[in-house]
Amino acid sequence: MVRLKLLAFSALLALSGCNSVPEGVQPVTDFELPRYLGTWYEVARLDHSFERGLEQVTANYSLAEDGTVVVVNRGYDQQDGEWQSAEGKAKFVSDKDIGHLQVSFFGPIYMSYVIAELQEHDEPSAQDSHDYQTSFVVGYSTDYVWLLSRTPEVSEQVRQQFIGFVESLDIDANQLIWVNHK
Repeated sequence: MVRLKLLAFSALLALSGCNSVPEGVQPVTDFELPRYLGTWYEVARLDHSFERGLEQVTANYSLAEDGTVVVVNRGYDQQDGEWQSAEGKAKFVSDKDIGHLQVSFFGPIYMSYVIAELQEHDEPSAQDSHDYQTSFVVGYSTDYVWLLSRTPEVSEQVRQQFIGFVESLDIDANQLIWVNHK
């Protein structure tokens, strides 16, 4: 846990004040926070120091009394044989119906969290849920991208949509890490 927090702190310190939206990325509009809350599985990401080597990564978002969002990231470090977790908070950069938040795991240091695409249903069986089902997220730069899902795996169609999305940002899709959840 200490390793994850120190790595996250180092990364976020380097990114302090980075609340911009990368060129070519637009945050979603008509965003509804209650539909985003809950547990998400990290399906794919680019490599970065604060998650390096982690598997079975999840993010849980819940509403705090002050209106901010509590963020708990958790992953299993197979090399150390331990679960790592980090707790932070998120708040909107501007309007609450725009999917652009800033996230902090260490005090006043915030990083941009841009929800670039949301899908309501990945599988027909998910149609009963009112929650968003998949999310494409970008940080303050295109060095940070994630595919999040309500399930540990996504359909091949969603996988290909995400690959197309990262390639449209001039990211080599071969650099994606497809997170193991077993």
